[in-house]
Amino acid sequence: MVRDAYYYAIPLLAAAPIVGWLTRPAWAVLPVLLAVFFLWFFRDPERLIPNTPGSLVSPGDGKVTDITDVVQDGTPYHRISIFLSVFDVHVNRSPIAGIIKKIRYQEGKFLNAMGASSAEENEQNIVTVEGDGHTVIFKQIAGLLARRIVFAKKVGDPVSRGERVGLIKFGSRVDVLFPASGTVQVTIGDRVKGGSSVLGQLRSEPQLIAAGTQRRSQGEI
Repeated sequence: MVRDAYYYAIPLLAAAPIVGWLTRPAWAVLPVLLAVFFLWFFRDPERLIPNTPGSLVSPGDGKVTDITDVVQDGTPYHRISIFLSVFDVHVNRSPIAGIIKKIRYQEGKFLNAMGASSAEENEQNIVTVEGDGHTVIFKQIAGLLARRIVFAKKVGDPVSRGERVGLIKFGSRVDVLFPASGTVQVTIGDRVKGGSSVLGQLRSEPQLIAAGTQRRSQGEI
């Protein structure tokens, strides 16, 4: 369970007897129910992380709402968008293993996270991870209710595939951008789980393969 659950639940549980004393005992049920909701909402289940080389895992739980090709800084990417409702786990995980190369927080609007314009206009945290010759970008995007994006890593930190890296409080969206040379393995409408569902497969970089072949031929491996 994410510790934020206690920040919300404990004050509500403490307030319950006061509410019941000031009003009627039955009204004490309301803050108790809200406390239970927050404890449930901030759940953080363990996940089985795929170990297949090149696997790109989902950074969050939710429903795949869009798959499209985009160009970012002159480079073509596949983009997969996942909508997180208030009923989904909101812990975010790294889609690949590597090093965090860039973090950029963008202030913006709080439009419906399912809308196409939210990918560019909403408040969001944009993270670039490099690993095994690939550059993958994932975005934590705020929605109508989500007004708090948490990211626990900093530039230069190593991350493992499926490692917990942050949280978006309440309804939100995550986008994953990965090289167009890779293959998409989900379809719109699929339900995915953070850290365990494979969204796509990254193709081995030709230059890395060539370099490895050359080293073997020279007896270095």
